[in-house]
Parts: sequence; C-alpha cells; structure tokens
Amino acid sequence: MTQWRRDRDAGLLQGKPAGQTVGRPSAEQAEIARLRRELDQAQAKLARTETALTIMGKARELLEDISRSEPDGPDVFGLGRR
Repeated sequence: MTQWRRDRDAGLLQGKPAGQTVGRPSAEQAEIARLRRELDQAQAKLARTETALTIMGKARELLEDISRSEPDGPDVFGLGRR
C-alpha cells in the first residue's frame, strides 16, 4: 500500500491500465513528488498562519474598542480607584 501511494504521488500510475506493472519512479518523478508534498505542507502552514493573524487582528480590535469604551481605565482587580 505504501509503495502504491509513492508511485501515485510520483505520477507513475497516470495513464496505466488496471493490472499493468508499474516501475520505480525516475529521479525526476521522485523529485516532483517530493516538491508536491512540500508545496502542500507549505500551503497548509500558510493557511494556518493567515487564520491566526486574522484572529489576532480581531482580538486587537476588540481590546481597542474595550479600552476606548472605559472612561477612566478599567478596574482590573475590582479594587476601585484609589
């Protein structure tokens, strides 16, 4: 099963009829498969980073809105102003 996945990722299975034997990937095919995996990983990491930045931006806006709505600053510890 693992070998089949490697062959599939290397593009060796494209255009092969069912039951036909598949040879080992050439160096170029193996490199293409490796680069495709790296690209998929980089795109997933980019998507996570963009999501995290969006969340951080929204949190910053919320905190700014809260700080603007407080007239004399928040009473963080509930002790009242002294």
